[in-house]
Amino acid sequence: MCRIGFRCIKMALRELSSLERFLGLKKPNKYSTQGGKKVPVLQNNNGPALIGLVTIASHLVHEAKRPELLGNSAEQRAIVQQWLEHRVTRLDNCSKEEVKVILKELNQYLEDKVYLAGNVFTLADILMYYGIHHIVVELAVQEKELYLNVTRWFDHIQHYPGIRNHLPPVVVLRNRVYPSSHH
Repeated sequence: MCRIGFRCIKMALRELSSLERFLGLKKPNKYSTQGGKKVPVLQNNNGPALIGLVTIASHLVHEAKRPELLGNSAEQRAIVQQWLEHRVTRLDNCSKEEVKVILKELNQYLEDKVYLAGNVFTLADILMYYGIHHIVVELAVQEKELYLNVTRWFDHIQHYPGIRNHLPPVVVLRNRVYPSSHH
């Protein structure tokens, strides 16, 4: 979905700005890009530049003193890292055909979970929400119903205080007052 480099980097920079606002970081960071794929870069005053969406997002969480967003246990931290990797390796580079596979897998995974790391809201939820937003916006009502667990999770995350920021709200549930034949 994100094969057009400029669109991807613009999205990543908006995501990082939204994350900064959510975390309550007062001084916005200045970002640049690097390489052919235009990976986000944060020039850190205290050391070397930080490169990549996940690296920078994790740094911002530490800077905001919100370690719980990275997981409270070793297992949760591993699950959060797994989903952050999934976001940048599979979701960000997927084709239209792969979207259905990713949505099906995510739907199955979320079957018995409120959040990606179980019952705890984490950075994985934030970055997966940002990454999947442009996909969910394009889904027809029937597709949203097909991926009911993804839709439920997505709607829950988009209503989490301070998360949506730069993204428009997505209507996810059909008005059930009328039978299906009237739609």
